[in-house]
Amino acid sequence: MTSIADRVRALRVAAGLSQTALAGGSFSPSYISLIEAGHREPTDAALTVLASRLGTTVEYLKHGEDGPNEARARLALNFARLDLANGDAGGALKRIEAIDLTRVTPSLRVDALELAALCCAPLGELEKAAAILEPLLREQRDRGCFLDAARIASRLVFVYIESGDLHRSVEVGETELDYLVEANLVGTDEHLRLGSTVLWAYVERGDLLFATHRAAELIRFAESLGSPRGRGSVYWNAALVAQERHDYDLAQRYTERALALLSEGEPDRDLPRLRLNYAWLLLRSDPPEPEAALEQLRRAVPALEVIGTNVDRARAAGETSRAYLQLGDAAEAERFARQAIELLGDGPRLENAQARLHLADAEHAQGRAAEAASDYQWAADMLGMMAASRQSAAAWRELGDRYRAHGDIEAAVEAYDHALSEAGLRVSLPTIAEQAWIV
Repeated sequence: MTSIADRVRALRVAAGLSQTALAGGSFSPSYISLIEAGHREPTDAALTVLASRLGTTVEYLKHGEDGPNEARARLALNFARLDLANGDAGGALKRIEAIDLTRVTPSLRVDALELAALCCAPLGELEKAAAILEPLLREQRDRGCFLDAARIASRLVFVYIESGDLHRSVEVGETELDYLVEANLVGTDEHLRLGSTVLWAYVERGDLLFATHRAAELIRFAESLGSPRGRGSVYWNAALVAQERHDYDLAQRYTERALALLSEGEPDRDLPRLRLNYAWLLLRSDPPEPEAALEQLRRAVPALEVIGTNVDRARAAGETSRAYLQLGDAAEAERFARQAIELLGDGPRLENAQARLHLADAEHAQGRAAEAASDYQWAADMLGMMAASRQSAAAWRELGDRYRAHGDIEAAVEAYDHALSEAGLRVSLPTIAEQAWIV
C-alpha cells in the first residue's frame, strides 16, 4: 500500500465495512469513494475520524509502516525478539515496555503485548502474563477477530497450565473453541493448536479418558483440514496423552509423525522441545534406544540453549545422563546429572528430585553406594516437600523402583506408598482393621 487511498480501502475491507458504514454520520459515501479512488486528500480532522473507525492511527493512514512512531516501535520489537531468542527475556521485556503503544497501530500493539507476555514465562512472571493476555483476548474477541483471539487464548491456556490453575485453563480454551466452531473456523491452524493446548490441560487435570477421546477427534480434523504445522501440533499433544497413559509405542509413533510434519518448511520453535520429548520416549521404549535418544538430544540442545528455559536445558541434561548410563558410561552419566542440578539451582521442584535420582544412579553404578544412598534420600526429602500430583507420584514410583533394585525393601515400600497416596489411592482400611493387619 503506497497511498492514503490504498490504506483506507484495505483497512475498510479488512474490517468488513461498506463505504456507507465507514462514512457514518460524518461523511457522505461519495466522499469515501473519492478518497479511495485517490481523487480527494482527506484533512487531518477527517483522518482522525477515519483512523478511529478503522482501528488504526492517523500516522499509519498518512505514512503506512514508514511513519516515525510505527517504524521506531517495529524496530524496538525486532530487537526485543532478538533479545528473547538470545535468552535475555528481561531485556526484551524492558524494550517492549519502553514503547508508547498508544501511538502505534492496533495490530502492532497486539504483537507487542503478545511478545511481552511471552517474555514473562521464562522470567516466572505468570501472573503478569495472564494480566496482559486476558484483556487482549477479550478485545480481539469483541472485534470479531476470532483467529487472533484463538492464538492469544493458546498462550493464555499455557500460562494457566504453568501456574497450576487448570480450571481456568480449560474454561478459557473451551470458550474460544466454541467461538471458532460458531465462526466456521474448525480445522484452521489456530483451532488445532488451541485444541491441542487445551488437551494438555485435561491431561494435567487427570481427565485422561476425555483427553484420549478429544485427541482422536483432533487427529480426524487435522488429517482432513489441517496444515503441516497444525497437524504436527495435534500429533505432538496426542503423543503426550498416550505417554501419560503409558502407551509408549503409540506415543512414539505420534511423536515421529509430529517431528516429520514440524520439520517441513521454516524452522519451528517447538521442534527442539519435541526432540527432547522424543528422546525421553526412546529411553523408555522396550528395549531402550539410548544411541537414538542421544542423537535427538544433540540436535535439540543447541536450540534449547537459545530459546529454552533452564528447566528445558536441565531436562535435556538429565535425559542425556540416563542415556549414557544405559550405554554403560557411568562417568558421563554423572557429569550430565551434575550439570542438570547446577542448572536448576536450589528451589524445591520436581525436576531437582529427578536430577538427583540421575546422579544417584550414576554414583551407584560406579560402586559409590553411600553417596548414592545419600542422594536417593535427598530426592525423597525433596519430593516430601512438594504438593501431590501425578508427576510427583511417578517420581515416587521411580524412587521406589531404585530402592527395590538395591535391596532396600522397607524404603521401597514407603516410596510406593507415597506414590499411591499422591495418585489419589489412599489407605481404605478402617483404623482398627489396619492395626490388625499390621500386627
